[in-house]
Amino acid sequence: MPSFDISRSRFRLADGHVIVLSELAAGNPSPDEFTEAREQLLDCGLINSEGRLSPLLLPLMKTVLAPGVIITLEAAGRQGKLHHGMFIGDEHVVVHEAWPGSAEAEYSCVEPKMLVWKLAEMVNLQQSSVVREAAVPVVETTIRAVEAGLSVLEGQRPVRSAVEEREAVHRALAASGGPGEPSLTLLTDLISELRSSWRLTSAWQARAEGGEGTEARGFAVWDCGPLGYWLRELPTEPVPEARVTPSSSFRLVRVDARAVWTRITTLLPDTNELRNAAGRR
Repeated sequence: MPSFDISRSRFRLADGHVIVLSELAAGNPSPDEFTEAREQLLDCGLINSEGRLSPLLLPLMKTVLAPGVIITLEAAGRQGKLHHGMFIGDEHVVVHEAWPGSAEAEYSCVEPKMLVWKLAEMVNLQQSSVVREAAVPVVETTIRAVEAGLSVLEGQRPVRSAVEEREAVHRALAASGGPGEPSLTLLTDLISELRSSWRLTSAWQARAEGGEGTEARGFAVWDCGPLGYWLRELPTEPVPEARVTPSSSFRLVRVDARAVWTRITTLLPDTNELRNAAGRR
């Protein structure tokens, strides 16, 4: 069920609720297949019987319908994949954050000056003083090997110990043509300690060869807990998944929290780029 918190300007909405609200905000009837979602929005007071949106929703929907910049965050971990994101408008910034096992995400308005800090929070960026040294600063292998190692985490048995899991990861990497030592052992440790792998992508309208186009920037990181942060240099982001094959190169480079913070700040377009994007909406 949808719900909202007036004190913090936040809303819990499923995809169906957002579709209905978007259509109603644009002056269109809600799709027939989302009748249940519309009734739920009516029951909780976010729309009235005539399909008018609650004033509480106006900043959120105005931004969602006409963002200047869209930022997507795809995170994968032991609880599966989660999709978060941010819509940056002329006046407001709207963030949506998913929750494992829930069809609803939390949508909230964020102070524009705080959006970089919010992105850092969304990826759980932390400056930790307890980080183990790595045998090598760079690990190179193939997508095939990495997927084989990660598949062990996805198919783990509930009673599997950490030692059993690590041994299974090591065998999977070696059997799939993983890197030689010491990279093989390090990659085994990185996968075993992996808290989440995530990629941030920003997109906005821009000129492309004299016409209208889309500008995009992105980067991907592995958060390996006590082994720190590892920037995924290959495949380079943003890259369509269709262009990645099992034999594609895969490279991780050790970075610190400051480097990740810098990457987040450079993900955003500059003032002129934002002004141009606003003029094309």
